[in-house]
Amino acid sequence: MMTYQAAASEAGAFINHEEILSTLDYVRTHKNDPALIEQIITKAAEQKGLTHREAALLLECDDPVLIQRIFDLAIAIKQRLYGNRIVMFAPLYLSNYCVNSCVYCPFHVKNKTIPRKKLTQEEIKNEVIALQDMGHKRLALEAGEDPIHSPLEYILESIKTIYSIKHKNGAIRRVNVNIAATTVEEYRQLKEAGIGTYILFQETYHKETYERLHPRGPKSNYAYHTEAMDRAMEAGIDDVGLGVLFGLNTYLYDFIGLLMHAEHLEAKFGVGPHTISVPRICPADDIEADNFDAIPDSIFERIVAVIRIAVPYTGMIISTRESQRSREKVLKLGVSQFSGGSRTNVGGYTQSEKEQAHDESVQFDISDKRTLDEIVGWLLELGHVPSFCTACYREGRTGDRFMSLVKSGQIANCCGPNALMTLMEYLEDYASEETREKGFKQIEKEAELIPNPKIKEITLRNLKAIREGKRDFRF
Repeated sequence: MMTYQAAASEAGAFINHEEILSTLDYVRTHKNDPALIEQIITKAAEQKGLTHREAALLLECDDPVLIQRIFDLAIAIKQRLYGNRIVMFAPLYLSNYCVNSCVYCPFHVKNKTIPRKKLTQEEIKNEVIALQDMGHKRLALEAGEDPIHSPLEYILESIKTIYSIKHKNGAIRRVNVNIAATTVEEYRQLKEAGIGTYILFQETYHKETYERLHPRGPKSNYAYHTEAMDRAMEAGIDDVGLGVLFGLNTYLYDFIGLLMHAEHLEAKFGVGPHTISVPRICPADDIEADNFDAIPDSIFERIVAVIRIAVPYTGMIISTRESQRSREKVLKLGVSQFSGGSRTNVGGYTQSEKEQAHDESVQFDISDKRTLDEIVGWLLELGHVPSFCTACYREGRTGDRFMSLVKSGQIANCCGPNALMTLMEYLEDYASEETREKGFKQIEKEAELIPNPKIKEITLRNLKAIREGKRDFRF
């Protein structure tokens, strides 16, 4: 078994504190060098990514003209690789029991004001049916770390239950998992259970700050947590998702650490992160966001834009932590995955509106409280294509196979038509009449852009069938 000292040394090799400090000095010295920044922007336009040092320099650039060029490039790269597609998902909280003492999370072990709850398999079934009735096909499983209340066996049984539920025309086709760092053997079991992406936020890459924010519990081991993605990929999990909670530490340090982590995974495994999440600290039960170093919208938008430029192949996730206004601003800059109709408490999807309003056990306050249908309709108005597609996962286009398609710009040939097909499914089975009409118009518009005449013909034929009340999906 690897000792803590050995693990710490290995973690420090790819999240190197001295290199981050050196990068911060480099940025302070060169952030007003327009020729150098122009050179980096030109390199970024090739869509092959940037180093953490180059990306940090773009993030801290002060020139308004160059900042606009960075935004324009991020928009262009997002459009080229992802088109108008926005992948839809929802979190599903299984348990809020937790043995950790994370000072920014209301699930921490010392919080006695929230009721603790763990869903039974029957309650999970009811939650999933409620999510299927909204139209969701993709979930992100969430659970506090507690070896007694939420052991891996419980997580595995819950995944099996979720995949088994077929309700009306609904089915959950991909279960992503966001649970605590664990062993190679347990990651192997998650892989065998058919999970999609394994997601784990580092929270902050600054070791001293990390240890202060995680004073007790298994999560307090910085090295073990930082190396979780290595163990997951060694166990055969193809897709992993990174993220930090911006506001726990200075944003630039964590931004650099995040990109160093992505560089490490690509160098070691040939595959970088499938997704990067960009949550910001926000209020919750006994947690005051004002006690942390919250970042303003202007910096948040630049973080999203530069991540899109620096790691063009990654999917970028934004949750309902953010307001409608904030989400709209970053959509075009790089975000490609979007939660809708979310609940951040255990059992929230089967609660009445009154029960939900009075439940103080949420992990974080939701800013965007709209229903999934309202969000889908809004995205359509903005010219996006809400996608419920999980074909890449089911067809084995994961890991390096997915990355090669994205990096070559070919993923749109797979995802574009499939996104339209799954949007048609949603419109037929779940959408309000107003959303249906918006969706039909957007599908017609997008279908005309499909380069393959056969696929275009099939898409338009299926749209005609739906409008005539016939379910006629054929590919």
